[in-house]
Order: sequence, then structure tokens, then C-alpha cells
Amino acid sequence: MSISKKLQKFLDNNKVKYEPIEHRIVYTAFDKAQTLKIPQKIVGKTLIVKFNPIGKSAASYGVGKNYALVLIPANKNLDKKKLLKIANKWQRCLIPDVKHKIKTVNFVKEAWIKKNLKGVKIGAVPPFGNLWKLPTFIDRSLIKQSKIIVNGGNWNWSIKISPAVFKKAISDFIIGSLSKAR
Repeated sequence: MSISKKLQKFLDNNKVKYEPIEHRIVYTAFDKAQTLKIPQKIVGKTLIVKFNPIGKSAASYGVGKNYALVLIPANKNLDKKKLLKIANKWQRCLIPDVKHKIKTVNFVKEAWIKKNLKGVKIGAVPPFGNLWKLPTFIDRSLIKQSKIIVNGGNWNWSIKISPAVFKKAISDFIIGSLSKAR
């Protein structure tokens, strides 16, 4: 087995330069960093979140799914307050006359991931939101690294990619300060 077929097809079709990395099976970004003997700050942790509520006017702009991918470094935790602030700003940029503010950010349940993110393992979701027509929020500290390691769709495969190439591969991404120290 290698990186997920869905991810490989996406990367190859878009001529994205990346390096697949095989490693022992791991279920967390922290364990991946330990296994690969690399700094946690260059390993991306993909999170899937749900925003509530998203107004009807937002749905007409394709934002109505309420879901997004978030990529933060392995050595940090998601700061939901910061993400909420950035998500509301993003929503206002897309829809200047939006009437509803996003009030909450929650992690999705595994059942939602199984049902909606086909072709990848739970806990190994690649941070390419356009694979599922989802926006991708990226922590600024991760994108400043020279290379990053992100999920490859399987528990024993990751990909090494430059942040510049990574940003080119994602059509809908938002960069901001989204994390806090663990």
C-alpha cells in the first residue's frame, strides 16, 4: 500500500511535486514526528471541523457544507477562538452582506469522516480540501517551514511537500494563526 489512490491521482493530475514517505503505522502527528525523527513543527496535523451556523446566503456561495479542513503543526493544539474569528472574517470576504456569524467550531465525528471523506483512513486525512470541495485553513507557523510532512491517506504513508507547492495545489485556503501551545 502507498499514499491513497485518490490523493495520488489528484497530485499527479495537477503536476504537484511531492515525495511519498513510508513509515511504521502511526495514528497521530506526534507519533509520526517521533517515528521519522523530525521536529514536530514541520509535521502537519489535519483536523476536520464543523462551523455552526452558516447562513443560507453562505450556502449559495458553496460555503453551506459547514465543514472545513484545518492544518496545524503536530506540536500545537487548535485554538477554536482564533479559528472562529478567522472563519467569520473569511465568510465576510466571500459574502460581504452575510447576516449570520459563525458561532461555534466543533470537531466532526468519525462517522461523518467515514461517510464523506472516501478513499482515506480516519486519522490519515490529507489536508487538501479540494479533494472533497472543502476550504482548508492552514496555520501560519506551519506554512513558514521550508518543507512540511502531511498525511498521505494511509496510516503508514505521508508526503513531504514544500509549502509553496502545497498552497498552489489547494484552490480554497486560508492562512492564519490558528493554534496554541500544547
